[in-house]
Amino acid sequence: MQPFVTVTGTVAPLDRPNVDTDAIIPKQYLKSIKRTGFGPNAFDDWRYLDAGGLDVDNASRRPDPDFVLNRPAYRQATVLLARENFGCGSSREHAVWALADFGFRAVIAPSFADIFFGNCFKNGLLPIVLPTAAVDRLFALATAPAPLQLTVDLPAQTVSGGGEQWPFEIDAERKRRLLAGLDDIALTLQQAEHIRAYEARRRDQAPWLFADLG
Repeated sequence: MQPFVTVTGTVAPLDRPNVDTDAIIPKQYLKSIKRTGFGPNAFDDWRYLDAGGLDVDNASRRPDPDFVLNRPAYRQATVLLARENFGCGSSREHAVWALADFGFRAVIAPSFADIFFGNCFKNGLLPIVLPTAAVDRLFALATAPAPLQLTVDLPAQTVSGGGEQWPFEIDAERKRRLLAGLDDIALTLQQAEHIRAYEARRRDQAPWLFADLG
């Protein structure tokens, strides 16, 4: 997992509350578990005017010019600004994979659905909860004529841009894991020597468990 320390990038303002995971990545794209390749279909139903699917070449589809991520200023955005209850709906982890594969490193909102919130930390995407007033201010800055550039500083736990700064809270263990780039597998592998030692002891204590029954 890519470590998250400090990220500076363009903010894409998605001014919709209750964005569910089916909107983030529709169900027809959930057949892969590779974590990559979902970016082109992030927000698929909002992003394209034509229906899509696994057998449809996105290059042949017409993008909706009014959707925020299709506007030239936001195509390389790395911070997504959203409204309350972002990531609600089903528990599909693919929603986080799609956002990360698009290029987002952080999502800012007044609130998140619990399962989506947890899935973000497991995949190196930082969900930042800010008060509604702060999010309103960020939307005002992000929808100005020029795109807003934000810096997310995880060690300092601050979001800054437009000459302003906002602090955010984060669980200490989740912060540590993001800074180190540790997902659940990497965290487990830190104990590899202890795991191997346990397996060796277990083999000596109960050799019949390891017998070849073939």
